[in-house]
This record gives sequence, structure tokens and C-alpha cells, in this order.
Amino acid sequence: MKLTVKYFASIREAVGQGMETVHTSAGTLAALRDELVARGGEYAHSLARGKAVRVALNQVMSEETAALTEGCEVAFFPPVTGG
Repeated sequence: MKLTVKYFASIREAVGQGMETVHTSAGTLAALRDELVARGGEYAHSLARGKAVRVALNQVMSEETAALTEGCEVAFFPPVTGG
């Protein structure tokens, strides 16, 4: 399925982009995160298990067990961002 992934704050800085379209077979937010970590490099560093990362699905804070659907928007960000 195709979805939009957005990165905020320090994660955006680390991966070098604020948004990308991803084609995935992941069924949940957790599986998507694992796919992104498997890319290695800064994705692995910024989204690694054990790192404090918040995730939103279609602009709603969500647990990583939430199911993904075609065309959804996923956002990853550190737990504390300035404002």
C-alpha cells in the first residue's frame, strides 16, 4: 500500500527530509517503523526500538498496534518538540 510518512524535529533533521511517500506491506505502525529501521543509517538510529518516538496516524496520536490503511498519513516525532 502507499502512504505518506512525515518526520518532525530531530528525526526530520537526521533523515534529511520532512516527508516521503512510502510503498509498504506493513499492516501496523510498529511494522512500518521496523521497515524504516531496516533501511539502516539515520533511519535506524532515529527510529530504533528503545528510542522515545511518538507516532500519529492521520493526525491522531496512536499506539503502534494501530492498523495502516491505503493513503493514510503517519507522523514520527520525538516526545518533546519546541513551540
